[in-house]
Amino acid sequence: MPRPTSKTTLLELSSENFNKLNDFINQLSIEEQNKEFPEGTMNRNIRDILMHLHHWHLMVQDWYKVGMAGNKPDMPAKGYTWKTTPDLNRWILEQYQNTSLKEAKKYLNKSFEQIQHIIEKHTDEELFEKKRYKWTGSTSLGSYLVSATSSHYDWALKLIKKAKKTRKK
Repeated sequence: MPRPTSKTTLLELSSENFNKLNDFINQLSIEEQNKEFPEGTMNRNIRDILMHLHHWHLMVQDWYKVGMAGNKPDMPAKGYTWKTTPDLNRWILEQYQNTSLKEAKKYLNKSFEQIQHIIEKHTDEELFEKKRYKWTGSTSLGSYLVSATSSHYDWALKLIKKAKKTRKK
């Protein structure tokens, strides 16, 4: 499906991809859900991926809150640039190593609902008009929300499926 360009398609694809991700995870045995991924991936298990998604939800919510108040948010995060996103993702990974898979699911579900609420508050124009908000620079609010939701959930599902397939070899 093409990248969403309307509020309706963003809400639908975000929910659809989120549900696909959760459905795939939930059809696995608890043992399979907790297995480590093969060497070579930064996120070592499903919990790591879920907390990665959750933390990006939190960052987008922070950008939104700061930006909509008329200030310039630290994007992607304080001390990081878009070029150092891999370092940021490693930092995120380290922050949640003591989080259980059960907690990760709970946190992700909550932050997903919060992101959906942000989307629901806006019109198509508010979401997808480029340069509408000073804090989004040359892009749109919707572009950030697509990246943190539907596209990110698709990435997560593909990574989990690839790890599962690689483990079976």
